[in-house]
Amino acid sequence: MVFTSLGIVLPAYNEESRLGPALDELVGYLRSAPEGEMPGRVDILVVDDGSTDGTAELVRARPEYFPDGAAANVAAQTPSLRLMSIPHGGKGSAVRAGMLIAEGELLVFADADMATPPDQLPRLVAALATADVALGSRIQPDGSDMRASQPRFRRLVGRLFRYAAQLWVTGPIRDTQCGFKGFRRDAARDLFGRLRITSIVFDADMIYIARRRGYRLAVVPVAWADRRGSRMCARPRLAVRVGWDLVRVRFVHGRIGRLGEAASIETTRRP
Repeated sequence: MVFTSLGIVLPAYNEESRLGPALDELVGYLRSAPEGEMPGRVDILVVDDGSTDGTAELVRARPEYFPDGAAANVAAQTPSLRLMSIPHGGKGSAVRAGMLIAEGELLVFADADMATPPDQLPRLVAALATADVALGSRIQPDGSDMRASQPRFRRLVGRLFRYAAQLWVTGPIRDTQCGFKGFRRDAARDLFGRLRITSIVFDADMIYIARRRGYRLAVVPVAWADRRGSRMCARPRLAVRVGWDLVRVRFVHGRIGRLGEAASIETTRRP
């Protein structure tokens, strides 16, 4: 299946120092990608999550920037950049807002620091030829985990969360929190329209809905680097919020009707 357009959503909260280099990397890749590797039209949407620094001004000053509604006039093979500003509500709120208005047959959200480099985008695009949802995973086919570079305490907290999430809502998916996921547009609109948890647990909520709805899921091993500068700190208060939100996932949706047969899970292996 050949896709002609792709929307990339970048949630950003006070990312003035990291967003510029990340956009340079992303736009540079999109302009130099071999023909046929990526859809011909790419729309980048930065969702400014109530930043108090110069994040929004940085986006507006970029040469790729087009005001809302003008991106459709950009020539093929030239990525366009748009900005959406919302009140601060956290990463889940920013991703949900962006995925509900982003343009493209395929929609991807990625971390604003490009922790997963843009040359991994074709892996999601390829997986979406046969899947509805492509989940980037930092766990490689040989079993190695790219999160090993994270601080020890954060790895421990992440491991506890993963075990709890697998038992309660996400099933066999081992890396729910990778900030690099792709969707067919209809699936994205459906899933994010139903999303109820917008804290950092939003990924698990989305996966739970996708499994209940019967979407085809693909787990896609991707490259990833631990970029310093994250404002997420594993503190007791955050742990309590995460635990509470994880428990709530199965109770906030009511009945979720299925699209068809149960979702399958496949792993796309790297060449």
